[in-house]
Amino acid sequence: MIYSLTGNITYSSPELCVIECSGVGYACKTTMATYEQLVGRESATLYTFMAVREDAIDLFGFATKDELECFKLLTSVSGVGSKFALAILSSLLPDQVALAIASEDTAAFTKIKGVGNKIAQRIVMELKDKIAKGTESFGDKTGLDLGAVSPKGSNAADAVSALVVLGYSRSEASAAVSRLDANLPVDELIRSALKALSSRKF
Repeated sequence: MIYSLTGNITYSSPELCVIECSGVGYACKTTMATYEQLVGRESATLYTFMAVREDAIDLFGFATKDELECFKLLTSVSGVGSKFALAILSSLLPDQVALAIASEDTAAFTKIKGVGNKIAQRIVMELKDKIAKGTESFGDKTGLDLGAVSPKGSNAADAVSALVVLGYSRSEASAAVSRLDANLPVDELIRSALKALSSRKF
């Protein structure tokens, strides 16, 4: 098993990165998020996962361990192969995936091209217990509190509901509100969350 690759970048695109190590070029299927971190760089380290099938051997590479672990978690869901997992991680960061699962926000997944309602529901159903128990969490550097999916009736929950009515997904709204003081009045929570959402500072 190849855990990681460190070397010169000989080719990169939103879907594939080739890392040359000791004269050997390793082609890694990857995500838009990883590609964006590689732009303009001559060398990099990718954390990898190798999938071995009867007819093919595929190598997947990610710029962060969180993205790798989230990929492995998503592909553990029945019916969710590497294609779906890469598409999801090209649209959502690992902590956003975790929050969407924790808040049962299937819409966050169905917005992604190719991901239908059945797949989205399966992801939430099969992974929500792991997320709720804290056995899987990502994005420690972001400061996101997955426990901030607020109980019904709280100011935070009311603010999240209002933001959903305004057109934001429940995971987007929860992420923005989770960074605020839950004891603030609902209207202040909404205003502050809207400011963060408009500038994407969350």
